[in-house]
Amino acid sequence: MPSRRLLGAGLLAAAALAALLVGPARIVAQRPPGGPPAPEISPLARAARDHAVRTLTEFDYGKATPLRDGTSLREYWIEAKNVEVEVAPGVRFPAWTFNGAVPGPTIRCTEGDSIRIHFTNNGTMPHSMHFHGIHRAGMDGVFEQVVPGQTFIYEFRAEPFGLHLYHCHTMPVKMHISRGLFGVFLVDPKQPRPKAREMVMVMNGFDTDLNGEDNEFYTVNGYANVFFRDYPIPVKAGELQRIYLVNMTELDLVNSMHTHATFFHVYPTGTSLTPTLYTDTITMGQGERAILEFRYPYPGRYLFHAHQNEFAELGWLGQFDVKP
Repeated sequence: MPSRRLLGAGLLAAAALAALLVGPARIVAQRPPGGPPAPEISPLARAARDHAVRTLTEFDYGKATPLRDGTSLREYWIEAKNVEVEVAPGVRFPAWTFNGAVPGPTIRCTEGDSIRIHFTNNGTMPHSMHFHGIHRAGMDGVFEQVVPGQTFIYEFRAEPFGLHLYHCHTMPVKMHISRGLFGVFLVDPKQPRPKAREMVMVMNGFDTDLNGEDNEFYTVNGYANVFFRDYPIPVKAGELQRIYLVNMTELDLVNSMHTHATFFHVYPTGTSLTPTLYTDTITMGQGERAILEFRYPYPGRYLFHAHQNEFAELGWLGQFDVKP
């Protein structure tokens, strides 16, 4: 029997699935010299692809002001607004976003820093920002709802160190998260982790028919198959890789990541410097996150993907391009 998601998605998903692995960037790459002009990539496709790739390695450290105790005051400016985004080649989605894209910016700081978030709601309904961490009740993003046109300032100390997240906590929370209001909140330990090539991967689903029941596409960093089709991730053989992996998938109980031909050390929530597991597959509920560390000893191209194979076939698929 066809999956319930394919039945629910109907012709929209069926047409888009055929393009997932041969999107615009792939078509251009395969066009023979002297052939007809390559088709232009639409602005929405380019924006989605570029945002997914930037999110992999881009961190927002805010505006830093040194404090007398050796820590910093870090200020960030976050805007909620409605934006149409592309989630797979040719598939558009009416997203609710932090700073205009899904996921929102990766906010990074050091344990003990004073955090000040200037949050402005330019959407069409109340929103908020709920940070995972330790803070006062008035900074929790639950009862202090921000109506359209207003600004609220969140202030708290960054603790504990670890890999955290933020998301809108306005009811119905299910709708606000599934429409795209989430991002990563990374708090580094005071003694830095060992040097590594760092990557952020946020897993999510898109309910493109807006039925509130299931997802038609699954992505890492907001664009289906971007790290398979458009940007196989370059990796140097033998170099330590560190993935900050966060699951923000709504409408499904769990999501997962599997790496081919290597194993990784797992630091759940990133709140300890000692790993608890050595494996090649991790499964997480929504809001769970983990730091994964690994090396590839041999050159070649290696897949990584959700080990719910339906998710992989609906967009959660990538590859590492390992060079000597």
